[in-house]
Amino acid sequence: MRFSSATMRTVVTEIIGVVLVMVLLLAMLISTFSFLADEGGFVGLRHVFLHEKGKHRASALHRKLLVRSLAMEEPNRIGEKCTGADIVISQGPTAPLSTGIPTYTVQIMNMCAAGCDISGIHLHCGWFSSARLIDPKIFKRLRYNDCLVNDGKPLVTGDVLTFEYANTFSYPLSVSSVSCH
Repeated sequence: MRFSSATMRTVVTEIIGVVLVMVLLLAMLISTFSFLADEGGFVGLRHVFLHEKGKHRASALHRKLLVRSLAMEEPNRIGEKCTGADIVISQGPTAPLSTGIPTYTVQIMNMCAAGCDISGIHLHCGWFSSARLIDPKIFKRLRYNDCLVNDGKPLVTGDVLTFEYANTFSYPLSVSSVSCH
């Protein structure tokens, strides 16, 4: 069976068009993942924790929803029962409000290995505000860059406080002070 040269040109042109569209879609997909990922890796394959003294990596083969706080300190256990480093803050994006305002879920965890209850947890939080009401017994801004967790009451070892806030951007949250028990 023979095809005319006009038919062959049409088929080849359509194939080239489909291939170009697929390459364009693949390039858009890769650029999206590159934008969201750390150092060109795909989202979920690497999870990077930042430390004041540099970058430390922890490989993860599954997708992580929450990202740890940027300002982590390493605990100095000599003569100390607990430190601010025992409070781990993670947050990540969640489904936006019906108005389109982005929302974020925050988890504040007491990870004290010595079994200490930590109270008076204050966070650096800038001008934190939310379009969604947050229970002030869980989290509230007292003044600029000072937010109180759990109404100042102890967070027992292993406990996790969770809340959601809504704003056009996420707030970096980090521990400013704690009281150990």
